Amino acid sequence: MAGLIGRLAGLGSASGALKRARELIEAGNRKDAFPLLAKAAQAGIAEAEYLVGRAYLEAGGVPPSPPEAARWLGKAAERGYVAAQSLLGALYLHGISGSPAGEAVPSVGVLFASPPGEGVKPDFELAAHWARRAAEGGSADGQALLAYILTSGPESLRDLDAAESWYRKSAEANCPQGQLGYGMALLRRAQGPEDQAAAAAELAKAADSGLGTAQYLLGFLHMAGQGVPKDLVRAADLYRQAAEKGVRSAQARYGLALLNGEGVARDLQEAESWLRRAGLAGDPEAAALVGDLYARGGELPPNHTEAAVWFRRAAEAGHKTAARALGVLHLTGAGVPRDPTEAARWFRVSAEAGDVQARHDLAALVLQGKADPEDSVRTREWFEQAATAGDLVAAYNYGICLAEGVGTARDDAQAAYWLRRAAEGVANAQYWYGRMLNEGRGVACNEEEGRAWIARAAATGMVDAQVALAEMMVNGRGGPRDHAGALELFSKAANHGHVGAMFALGAMYGGGHDVKWDRPAAQTWFRAAAERGHAHAQMMLGRYLARGLAGTVDPAAARLWLERAVAQGLDEARGDLAALPPPPAAEDAPAPAPAMAR
Repeated sequence: MAGLIGRLAGLGSASGALKRARELIEAGNRKDAFPLLAKAAQAGIAEAEYLVGRAYLEAGGVPPSPPEAARWLGKAAERGYVAAQSLLGALYLHGISGSPAGEAVPSVGVLFASPPGEGVKPDFELAAHWARRAAEGGSADGQALLAYILTSGPESLRDLDAAESWYRKSAEANCPQGQLGYGMALLRRAQGPEDQAAAAAELAKAADSGLGTAQYLLGFLHMAGQGVPKDLVRAADLYRQAAEKGVRSAQARYGLALLNGEGVARDLQEAESWLRRAGLAGDPEAAALVGDLYARGGELPPNHTEAAVWFRRAAEAGHKTAARALGVLHLTGAGVPRDPTEAARWFRVSAEAGDVQARHDLAALVLQGKADPEDSVRTREWFEQAATAGDLVAAYNYGICLAEGVGTARDDAQAAYWLRRAAEGVANAQYWYGRMLNEGRGVACNEEEGRAWIARAAATGMVDAQVALAEMMVNGRGGPRDHAGALELFSKAANHGHVGAMFALGAMYGGGHDVKWDRPAAQTWFRAAAERGHAHAQMMLGRYLARGLAGTVDPAAARLWLERAVAQGLDEARGDLAALPPPPAAEDAPAPAPAMAR
């Protein structure tokens, strides 16, 4: 009898300790509350065990310790304490050892609102066990947690119909997590405006409770006008609210809204800030946009080094367009060392992810011999597949691979076949097919037809085709001579920087053609080509300066240009160089003054 009285007295003392601990917690004094909670918990009071577990979970008066939190929550859960069961399920879902030592463990709301962190090993079986007990015990949090596991857990645990049912029960109990989950479930199976409106209504409740994910999703619905009126201003505001709560996708969306001025005043600096946050949090699209901002310049000063950092971050996360952009930077040496091999690597990454332009970029490096040998086979296979499917640009590239023996044995007949198919819509293919007809490569030689195809390409503004057509018009190949027309085409190409066209203009203005002689103009064009390294233009410029053909004699300059032509292996210029008078001897230097006698 005395023992029973003692136990009852101890229990009463423990109840008093729990009562006093509650008062201290209410007053914000969790440090002094903890010893009282521990006393009540050691007496086996389930509520106290639960509160001790929460204290270890939230660093409430004691250092954080997820294992200790799980131990005390487990005691309370075994006694049927529903709140402990729900929280223990959430703890197992997020991994008991998932929090770094010395860091505060996330709060209960965060446990429900966010998925397990990277590197954390959740125990879905135990999480589901305790979540189910809490759900069946009437816990709205437990119902939402169980529904989450049934939706996003391992395949063996998934049951979308049951998940939706539990989410609905949780939502009916006004649990924000339940409202969020139920809204998402309704949205997932929505088949029309009414279903979308019902989903939006649930998400709105969760958003009003401050759940960032709900705010983001509701913002998306307002942006698209699904289930709610289209309202870009409301969407941007919801994105902002969610972004401020750390929702990565919302940070990216709000940054994009600021970038484009959608629903909010355009602010490039603020846009960059939010996109940067999303990019640092792992959003590849946001990182790519930051890279693009720095690469483009404009309102923000261009910074290719910074652009490369962000393109790399996005590319390493699988963003194919960023991978290609990084390849372009390495190809041009903008912000990073010029490195065709590294450029090819990123073009390869982008191309394998499906970026069509990157395949063309990689093919160009293959043709220049600046890519790995296996890239030859890879690019040829890509183009062959796409060409067979009817892609005319791919047909052109496949034809080039066959014509040049890239990734396959050279096959002129097949090359001509594919180039002919591509020529129906691709200017480069028209030019190449015209050349093959002129040369009789893979097809019977037909200069008249070849000239016609090259003329079609030239009409699109293709510079190489303009030059090729002009040469045929000068020589009368495949059609009548037309020196005036050739001069016009050479002029267009020269003004676009074609060095061969510059030399041709010099030759035509220099005489011997059906155009008016203009030797000063000839010398001007020879000089333009010579300065760009054209050996024959260097020789002709040397002759003009040596003989004063354009009115000015300059033997020293003539010698310089002729020497450059000879250095490039043009032996024809040696005779011109030898014919020049020797350069004047340097005047004798004056004798040094005699030293003064000492």
